[in-house]
Amino acid sequence: MTTTHAPAYARETWQTLEPYHGAVYFSPEAHAAYAALGVESGPGYFASRAAALGPVAPEVVIATFYNFNPKAVRAALPAAWRTAPPEEFLAARLAGIDATLRRILGAGVLASEELRRAAELGRRAAESTPAHLHGRPLFAAHAALPWPDEPHLVLWHAQTLLREFRGDGHVTALLDAGSRRSWSPAVRLMSSGLILLEKGVPSVLAT
Repeated sequence: MTTTHAPAYARETWQTLEPYHGAVYFSPEAHAAYAALGVESGPGYFASRAAALGPVAPEVVIATFYNFNPKAVRAALPAAWRTAPPEEFLAARLAGIDATLRRILGAGVLASEELRRAAELGRRAAESTPAHLHGRPLFAAHAALPWPDEPHLVLWHAQTLLREFRGDGHVTALLDAGSRRSWSPAVRLMSSGLILLEKGVPSVLAT
């Protein structure tokens, strides 16, 4: 791969694999797992994604997630930690996405050589990133979690790490570009890599 083509490959990979990770945010099985802990899906999102950081204050989540209205974060945390500890949210998140992927993929895909190979390649890519922890707190927290065993979950965890690695980089790029109102709709789209401003936003956001 040449440096010239790297952004295009990165964006194509993101478009292909982002739904595989992102399913957890819309998963009825994950929402049910959070409900079993006594938390609705909205607060469950913040708690389950932040759980890798430990029982942190809402200010830490506002800083690391970046593109959410602080009022929404403070409505979820620390109340969720009083309902269940971070470890239980992590377990609920993994159980939820496990059930979702099993339902979507089916037994044939789950047992396939193609999925095993995809998991192997995803893990190899994700394990190349911990040498670059600096300035990537949310990624670093998830990178410290143990790897699951089953291929469909290995691939999901690998994509989670790559997603958070990229996301932490987006925050740095947005701040460097002078963005401050982090919860505006435009910033939320930019930090997702979905749109670019003509001026002031580095092209890294498209990768």
